[in-house]
Amino acid sequence: MNINYRHLLGRSLLAAVSSRLAAMVGVVALLVAVLTGTATGAASAAPLAAPAATPHASGGFWACPGTPIPPGYVVTLHEPNGCNGAGAWFDQPVRDGIWTCATSPIPPGYVLTLHNAVGCSGIDSWFMQLARDGQWTCAGSPIPPGYVDTGHISSGCGNIGSWYMQLARVGLYMCPYQPIPAGYRAGTFSASFCSGLGGWYLLKA
Repeated sequence: MNINYRHLLGRSLLAAVSSRLAAMVGVVALLVAVLTGTATGAASAAPLAAPAATPHASGGFWACPGTPIPPGYVVTLHEPNGCNGAGAWFDQPVRDGIWTCATSPIPPGYVLTLHNAVGCSGIDSWFMQLARDGQWTCAGSPIPPGYVDTGHISSGCGNIGSWYMQLARVGLYMCPYQPIPAGYRAGTFSASFCSGLGGWYLLKA
């Protein structure tokens, strides 16, 4: 009986020691795998912080809040659950005719021509186009150098208001509340232009 007991005890001790050794080897292997980037299975499924920028085949990338937007890029999509719940934004190169989120920068030479109040996952979206002569733009859109607003519709652009933009030239009446383009000066004022807001006659400086 004593011999059997000792044999059982010895096996129990051996099993316990072997189990602890195996556990230690497993921990060491996992640390090595994590440090070398070769972890697989359950280790690779562990939640990790989202990368600052994830490249995309279209030339754009998903980015977390605080990531700088490169020059010439605009924000076009929003994923509220991205970046571990902080929200992710999709940045891509600007082009003529693209819907952008309200948080997007407006690259030089572009204007806003349409508005969607529920676009960009409910945040707000704007249709961005290259500026051209004879174009209706939304209120708040930049006026590129060399252009002036000459008409106004208060109900345009989803009731935000829209402005008719033209290349500056002598003989146009420009609406108030905008800078006079370089090389021009304001002449006489007429209250009948710009939907009753009035207009200034453009002359060469």
